[in-house]
Amino acid sequence: MASVSLRLADHAYDVLIGPGVRTSLAGVVRRLGAERAVVVSARPEEWVPDTGVETLLVPARDGERDKTLGTVGELCAAFVRFGLSRSDVVVSCGGGTTTDVVGLAAALYHRGVRVVHLPTSLLAQVDAAVGGKTAVNLPQGKNLVGAYWQPSAVLCDTDYLTTLPPRELLNGYGEIARCHFIGAPDLRGLPLADQIAASVRLKARVVEADERDSGLRHILNYGHTLGHALEKATDYALRHGEAVAVGTVFAGRLAGALGRIGEARVAEHLDVVRSYGLPTAVPAETATETLIELMRHDKKAFGSLAFALDGPDGAELVTDVPRDVVAAVLEGMPRAPLADLVATATATATVLAGAVPS
Repeated sequence: MASVSLRLADHAYDVLIGPGVRTSLAGVVRRLGAERAVVVSARPEEWVPDTGVETLLVPARDGERDKTLGTVGELCAAFVRFGLSRSDVVVSCGGGTTTDVVGLAAALYHRGVRVVHLPTSLLAQVDAAVGGKTAVNLPQGKNLVGAYWQPSAVLCDTDYLTTLPPRELLNGYGEIARCHFIGAPDLRGLPLADQIAASVRLKARVVEADERDSGLRHILNYGHTLGHALEKATDYALRHGEAVAVGTVFAGRLAGALGRIGEARVAEHLDVVRSYGLPTAVPAETATETLIELMRHDKKAFGSLAFALDGPDGAELVTDVPRDVVAAVLEGMPRAPLADLVATATATATVLAGAVPS
């Protein structure tokens, strides 16, 4: 088991990583002094460990379509009916969309109730459940309504990963791949648990330095600006990690076009993403202008096109990127039919899933 501490000025918690760590939940709840818990789970009941206190189990569904303010409202209403107080605790059990929605509901209910995350997908374990960002989608774009609400603990049980559909495993590798360009460059070839721990350590150090996206934390969005646009443009047929992978290749090309990095470093973006078996092409059906318009609505755009990009001093947020440069780089990206990208991702994911220890 690995343990990563995240220490902020007014809050601290640990992220536990390894097989069986979900059984730590009752001890966490006991330390918090909660008398009641609501567990919101997108997984079967038998996946949810005992909380040690009176518990309401609320079924949920992973997926972008339920990542809405309506779902948050339904959860808060269930908290009221159960009589959940500010001294109690909410627990999420599911993928990244579930930890996002439950985290936001916890942040809003009674202006804040404690939350513990049990992320069950690779993407949620390496990224979504750690760091305190919670958000839901609007029709206009991803993650446009949210709050910062740090959990009280995160339990990344790697046993959960053996139960994932193969493509969900590949989805998580998109977040691991982008770590190569923001401070964790040597993760390829490591055992999966070590990759998770390294990704969490990187994120913890960044969040400790910049909890609320005033500067350094923008690097965690590497590949995400185009990635979010691709998700929306394909009606989420491309999964988050797959879209971030394509966005990472694009980020390398855009940094090259702006003269921030040389050709070798641009090529390294493609090589790293390919090494994880992730897609590298933009769906042929997505128009350049549509993607640019979606990227303009990104939450860090500040009224202009903005991207986390590599450079001589490492990754940083670059604002006011010229629209014509973005368009030219997008037009130069490799293209493939969406159906082909999905089929290739599914086939690659099946091979990857077979390599995860059971």
